[in-house]
Amino acid sequence: MTAPVIHSFRAELWLWDARRQDSWIFVSLPPEVAEEIREQAPPAAGFGSVRVVARIGATTWRTSIFPDAARDTFVLPVKKAVRRAEGLAEGDVAPVQLEVGDV
Repeated sequence: MTAPVIHSFRAELWLWDARRQDSWIFVSLPPEVAEEIREQAPPAAGFGSVRVVARIGATTWRTSIFPDAARDTFVLPVKKAVRRAEGLAEGDVAPVQLEVGDV
């Protein structure tokens, strides 16, 4: 059992261009956070994803982060319910907290 590690950072919300009609919004992890997760994360799930507990503002949810080879980092999907609860839109910068480990 691995103790969870918490990473905190601020990141801009961006729209995934490949499927604009679905409004998939993400934040990219800072390179140093992505590197730490690559080194310490539990074995990856499907698509190289890593399970996390995410928090933006007062909203917490269980999800996964996904590797993004083009950006050489992981990306966190920010679902509509979270954006609505926190009053966020594409281009906004949000405080993000990720708990990685046995979550």
